[in-house]
Amino acid sequence: MTATIPKVRRLLLGAAPALVTLAFLAGRAPAGDFTAATLNIWHDQGDWPARRAVILDTLRVLSPDVLFLQEVLEKEGLPNQAQQLADSLGWGFVFASVDPPGAAKRYGNAILTRHRIVATHETMLLPLDDYRVAAHARLEAGGRTVDAYVTHLHHTAEGAHMRAEQVRGLIAFVDSTRGGGDLVLGGDFNAAVDRPELAPLLARYIDCYAALHPDADGETATTLNPGMGHAPARIDHLFVEPGGPRPVAARIFLEAPSPSGVWAADHFGVWARLR
Repeated sequence: MTATIPKVRRLLLGAAPALVTLAFLAGRAPAGDFTAATLNIWHDQGDWPARRAVILDTLRVLSPDVLFLQEVLEKEGLPNQAQQLADSLGWGFVFASVDPPGAAKRYGNAILTRHRIVATHETMLLPLDDYRVAAHARLEAGGRTVDAYVTHLHHTAEGAHMRAEQVRGLIAFVDSTRGGGDLVLGGDFNAAVDRPELAPLLARYIDCYAALHPDADGETATTLNPGMGHAPARIDHLFVEPGGPRPVAARIFLEAPSPSGVWAADHFGVWARLR
């Protein structure tokens, strides 16, 4: 522990208070804990190189075992954003898109990890014209096997029926690819966890953030960035199975601009420690 303190202090010199808090949490990990995070990166809107630097600074402090990304883009002049982050961190990654490999533009979700990836799967979610996908990566992490899943559901307020159909497809996908180890599911669900369309997920899984902050609501724990004009709502979630590793810490991150005034994205991230 003492050997890491100077490094953390160097990383946090001039950092925002939220980053200091995350470093404190990340630096207290007992052996055997597993950390997960999810973030909608807002594709290439704004100044992506500046935003990428802010995201990387935070990820280097957090160093999650698995990271779920949504709105990942690759196109001419823009290498795959998930790969950019993974390469900078020295991690592996999985990218899933409805756009075929080699297409001029590909948009989708990604899983990044510090651990060995031993299996991957992906699926499109109905309706097909909504262009939504889910991805799976099986990880070997410190002697355990973890099935990690990411998704990004339909976004409009009137599209609850589409999200409900996508939740059914997501659950079927998990059931068809699930191994015998632990499970963590993350992403942008575009709905609060108390919405009816997410009820099948809550019937099976634990919402990591709510398990530790039961009184939090969308105003106090928004994952949409009000600084970019969004109405506050907690729509980005991390789920685990009952009986598996339990959440012992959870918080929202990247919820403030960098010291130079750069917002990482139009969403905030969600991070959880599992034990």
